[in-house]
Amino acid sequence: MINIILFGPPGSGKGTQAQKLADKFNFLHISTGDLFRAEIGNKTELGQEAMSYISKGLLVPDEITIGMLRKKVEENPDVEGIIFDGFPRNVLQAEALDELLAERDQQISALIALDVDDEEIIGRILERSKTSGRSDDADVDIIKNRINVYKGETAPVFDYYLEDERSHTVHGVGSIEEIFTRLSDLISAL
Repeated sequence: MINIILFGPPGSGKGTQAQKLADKFNFLHISTGDLFRAEIGNKTELGQEAMSYISKGLLVPDEITIGMLRKKVEENPDVEGIIFDGFPRNVLQAEALDELLAERDQQISALIALDVDDEEIIGRILERSKTSGRSDDADVDIIKNRINVYKGETAPVFDYYLEDERSHTVHGVGSIEEIFTRLSDLISAL
């Protein structure tokens, strides 16, 4: 089983690429953003709690995220691989993910980071705001805060998996197909 973390700052293209990779390699695509949106859309208590953080550009607390992730993994025991999109967001979550996978005699095969500069990210998210319906995508201050949170809290996850040489970087600028080819080539080589 191949378990991939698709990694990068908000707006780096993780969601788009993760779905394409899941389709190509027959992996389960687990997007914490999608999990949150489903809970929010269903107006569950968990969804409303998550929204109180998301609307401010903050990360949802670990215990909420990990609980939702565990449920999704347990609902899909027979998949060939998993692409984690938007998780883990800090080293404690990475450790919790490693524990969850170890319970199933699995591990993370690779963390693949999409390398995209801040200006490109801001432009992408502002463009996305025209169709996403997310007010946080249209506010430059919230976008910058999300980037700063990523750099401060999430970027260390790259180093966590780099310790045993499982972290990789892929240039995340270009056409969707160009980036997809780079990612596919790396996964095929694992």
